[in-house]
Amino acid sequence: MTDDIPESHPRYESLITRHRIEAGVEKGITSRQGLIAQGRGEAFDYLLGERTIPSADAAERAAAAHLLLADHAVLSVNGNVAALVPGELVDLAEATDADLEVNLFNRTDERMRAIVAHLREHGAEAVKGLDADGRIPGLDHERAKVDADGIGAADVVLVPLEDGDRAAALAEMGKTELVVDLNPLSRSARAADVPIVDNLIRAIPGLTAHARNLADADRDTLEGIIREFDAEDALVAAEEAIRSGGDDGESVAADV
Repeated sequence: MTDDIPESHPRYESLITRHRIEAGVEKGITSRQGLIAQGRGEAFDYLLGERTIPSADAAERAAAAHLLLADHAVLSVNGNVAALVPGELVDLAEATDADLEVNLFNRTDERMRAIVAHLREHGAEAVKGLDADGRIPGLDHERAKVDADGIGAADVVLVPLEDGDRAAALAEMGKTELVVDLNPLSRSARAADVPIVDNLIRAIPGLTAHARNLADADRDTLEGIIREFDAEDALVAAEEAIRSGGDDGESVAADV
């Protein structure tokens, strides 16, 4: 179906993204609620001008530095993430030596295994989440279930897409949280050490590009990048861009 959409179509990226979510539902990796979440995020992206604003690019660079410095980084995966950027997520895991772990609100064994298989089809060698032998304190739903040697033991966790209560609970555990969320007012973005207000399909490749660019950087350089990043400033910049319909007079930095 996506082959019928010409790249010249002004809504090409948006239409491709919608079809990926639809295909994810058909494949059993994305819940029907994921369609609603996708539409909500798309509305914010439209207001951002469907581009990576400079503050988001800076956040992606800081997040890459966190992942590279981590003792044990984990990239959390839900159904929408698996449908939208499976190969890109595998690339990021390889670039940062991070683990992949499936974590779902609407969790079933069948759906968990379908997402794990989907990630493996896109190059993942190992995917955590099936053991569920650990718990996130303070949560009473299925997202509390994690692998003890995955998210449970991680010092840095990438949480793509809105996930407010779990984001707050992970912060309470003292973990460094990197959150991708198009809504700068969400609980997830405000709980994050590094809020990335960007579309997932741009943010994950952006993170990987920064990680590869910083691969040979020493600890002092990476720590300096982290110190220079201000989460509150990034959220303010994103909100201002949304309020102005993406017209903030700035352009994305070319040097990634």
